[in-house]
Amino acid sequence: MSTNARKLRVGIVGGGFMGQVHGRAALVSGATVVGAVGSSPSRADAAAEATGAERGFATLDELLASDIDVVHVCTPNNTHRDVTLKALEAGKHVVCEKPLATSVGDATGLQAAAFEAGLVGAVPFVYRYHPMVRELRTRIAAGDAGTITSLHGSYLQDWLAGADDQNWRVDDTTGGPSRTFADIGSHWCDLTEFVTGDRIAVISAQLRTVRAQRGGVEVRTEDLATAQFRTEAGVVGTIVVSQVAAGRKNRLYLEVSGTESSFGFDQEDPDRLWVGRRQASQLLTRDPETLSPPAARVNRLPAGHAQGYQDAFDSFVADSYAAVLGDHPDGLPDFAAGARSARVVDAVLRSAAADSAWITVDNNA
Repeated sequence: MSTNARKLRVGIVGGGFMGQVHGRAALVSGATVVGAVGSSPSRADAAAEATGAERGFATLDELLASDIDVVHVCTPNNTHRDVTLKALEAGKHVVCEKPLATSVGDATGLQAAAFEAGLVGAVPFVYRYHPMVRELRTRIAAGDAGTITSLHGSYLQDWLAGADDQNWRVDDTTGGPSRTFADIGSHWCDLTEFVTGDRIAVISAQLRTVRAQRGGVEVRTEDLATAQFRTEAGVVGTIVVSQVAAGRKNRLYLEVSGTESSFGFDQEDPDRLWVGRRQASQLLTRDPETLSPPAARVNRLPAGHAQGYQDAFDSFVADSYAAVLGDHPDGLPDFAAGARSARVVDAVLRSAAADSAWITVDNNA
């Protein structure tokens, strides 16, 4: 995952929390953060300070006219399409926050635009980059689970549980028609399909808005969602996602049940992987001495030294930059993964609108 072949020059659009995460990962990966763009020209210097950039740029056009190779798009969801398209048209590779776009048409359009331009487009489904996730994927591919019988799990947060909690994502004109499922359910679905190699084929979902108003404004996006699904291989599954689950901060949990072994991964305890067997169960701890080669590739620290979210993000960005430099890193979530996620979210919305009708996910794209 080294970028030593050439030091990439990158620009970051957005100086909020995710802009800061992207900036740190860019620097760790050996890139130069040339500049950053804030939410307004007056925020340029603040964006630069937040992201570790050399300077702030007043506008996106000024940033794109500078000598940069990669643009990180860390802006509100409704701007992803236009910012990303502008960057691609300027000949820049793009790392765009998820969701890639707020509609299937826009997401697939960006996928096509990147492909036609011969440019790298990556979307940070970064939970793929926990070593124990790669270990899980390797063991499933080797047949350790036997026949997979069911998939289940959840992604629970509480940061919007309070009546006065507010964020731009709540507004559907800014965040898009789906909030909780597009924001965090998308991570769970991507992770599940990544580790199993099996895609969701049909889905039945229901959505609920617990806080009908926030700050005196009507809320039209969901606070929580539940879904049951069936994969292309016929495996059945269930998922619960919520941003109003008091006490749960960022708990993505996935359990894969099989006839020979079952596996459980908890993102809040990412250094461990539960392996369940009929005779006995065990808890595997991340250790570079015993990890499979695919897992060891994304390992960053010795055993016993906790490795977490920022480490996973750093590995994702390093892989994105390696792709820019001509490599083909295994498991890099590209714009195809972003468009795929948009199709799953769209199926969830259509199902919920039709009283939880079973909706087929377009898996031919």
